[in-house]
Amino acid sequence: MDSALWLIVAVVLVLVVAGFAAVLLVRVFRARRLLLDADVPLQPKALFWVAVVYTVSPVDLIPDPVYLDDIGVLLVALRALHAAAARSGAEPGRLRTGTEAPVGGPPKTPPRR
Repeated sequence: MDSALWLIVAVVLVLVVAGFAAVLLVRVFRARRLLLDADVPLQPKALFWVAVVYTVSPVDLIPDPVYLDDIGVLLVALRALHAAAARSGAEPGRLRTGTEAPVGGPPKTPPRR
């Protein structure tokens, strides 16, 4: 293969990895609500923060130029966080801190006459 083909393959690989990284970044920002939810257990939250620290640290299990192991560790932590949220009944779109009204809402009072 000539060098032009290798260059095209490398650019495509970099674009694919950048796309995965962008999707992962969006998922990380969406996960912040689950991190504040009182119903989600502490262990998955801690695993998520350990994965974030591993991702930004210069130490790698697999030294590679495209951060494949970092992305993999962060994806596993996000899956664990979402699975724990699903088991606990927390909804990713709603923040519950433990101080809300019961599920049915506040008690209903009869109308005054």
